[in-house]
Amino acid sequence: MDREFHLTHRWWQFSARYNVRVSQSVPGVLLHQGDSEGVMLRWGWPPRKEGGVCIPGTAWLKHDELGSSKERREVWLSGQRCIVPLAGFYVWQLSSSGIRQPFYVRLVNRPVFGVAGLWQRTLIDEDEDDVIESCALLTVPSNLLLTEIDSSGTQMLAILGREDYGAWLSGTTAEAQALLQSYPHERMLAHPVPPYVNYPEYDGPPLIHAIR
Repeated sequence: MDREFHLTHRWWQFSARYNVRVSQSVPGVLLHQGDSEGVMLRWGWPPRKEGGVCIPGTAWLKHDELGSSKERREVWLSGQRCIVPLAGFYVWQLSSSGIRQPFYVRLVNRPVFGVAGLWQRTLIDEDEDDVIESCALLTVPSNLLLTEIDSSGTQMLAILGREDYGAWLSGTTAEAQALLQSYPHERMLAHPVPPYVNYPEYDGPPLIHAIR
């Protein structure tokens, strides 16, 4: 992590996780007063009320729908961009028998990589001034590898090149938009893994071990 992200401040504290769920804390990189910081964020924007109407939360944002609501547009145009570090992620293949087989996907020669995200601060208790800082991950059209695994999937994580981290965090909106591209399939690897990842009570290295 230290070699991948050259941070001014490392406020985050975490251990390796192999089965992360929406609403759990994840490490994130963002800018604060020009300094890069490593912080902990809640994965998934929480639901909120606006004008008496309940607006549902979200953990994913499609790259071409960033202006689809007032909330998304404000966060996007205000430059509240972040990077969420990953070592890999899971996708599922539906077999002819109806079984959903998980696959672990990682990048070639990149043990840790950054995924583009947007972060926001949500007030959860006006009396106590309690806030939640949360993130949603951006998605782009799937590449060939992921489409071969899941033919019904149309989106994949917006993986950033190492050389693009600075532009994503501090560049203009147009510069950031240009970085939201499908990652080349030939630079990715995938293998089937045991089904334990389907259950939140399981965590640990065996989840990413290939099925023999």
